[in-house]
Amino acid sequence: MTETKEAFVALVTCFNDDETINYEATRAQVRRQVAAGNNIMCAGTNGDFSALTFDEKVKLCGEMVEEVGGCAKVIVNAGMPATYETVLLAREFDRIGVDGIAVITPFFIACTQDGLIRHFTTVADAVDTPIYLYDIPARTQNHIEPETARTLAAHGNIAGIKDSGGAQETLEAYMAVGREMENFDVYSGPDHLVQWSLTNGAKGCISGLGNVLPDVLAEIIAGVNAGNEERATAAQKIYADFRTDLYKLGYPPALVKRALYLRDPSVGASRQPALLPDPEQDQQIDAILKKYDR
Repeated sequence: MTETKEAFVALVTCFNDDETINYEATRAQVRRQVAAGNNIMCAGTNGDFSALTFDEKVKLCGEMVEEVGGCAKVIVNAGMPATYETVLLAREFDRIGVDGIAVITPFFIACTQDGLIRHFTTVADAVDTPIYLYDIPARTQNHIEPETARTLAAHGNIAGIKDSGGAQETLEAYMAVGREMENFDVYSGPDHLVQWSLTNGAKGCISGLGNVLPDVLAEIIAGVNAGNEERATAAQKIYADFRTDLYKLGYPPALVKRALYLRDPSVGASRQPALLPDPEQDQQIDAILKKYDR
């Protein structure tokens, strides 16, 4: 695993009042992250990927790549329940030209480890763009075991894994695979483990909370890369404390989107049947934002 660390923000997808995608508002969020020094993950969990159509994902990816203009990296999530549709999406993203294609584990369909190996291998065989495994068992009910990750790491076009499971033990096991297997990078998803993961061998992080605190996330990365533990620790404390305060109110992606909305209504609400805005909760979120001078 290489030494220079990097951060990706799992960017929100902005919607108009009629639930169509607001591409210009989404582009504005891209510019905000690039200005802070962060890279972009498109159509991830925080981007409401499960509520987007095939064509919308393709257009959204193209708009983000165009907006970035080579000034940052773009990874896009192609994962769907069926291998067939995942391959179709991955080929479209391969054509557009991205830095990596993340593939979330299939959801709704229960998979064996052998099934996961066949799924990821088929996708990796179908494109030239590097593939990143994406493990988030709480949402998909399918988990990539560390030994399965090790098997897949031997594939020439599987470049790493994003771990959003939240268990430090599993992240450690993935990082052990990264140390043993050449050209297999590990990206941490849990916001409270950013600094820990980077200083213990992860290549980077892919964070949802970075939508709200892009500058703090970038500060953690800068501190780690500069070898300045005090700087990184101070930024990580802000990040972790904000996470604790915000996420105790409910489902993290919805809270991230709502916190953004309270400061920039152009991001819009999520598509239904997501939870409707709650005035009492909005007051609590607003108080948290003010507490951290946002």
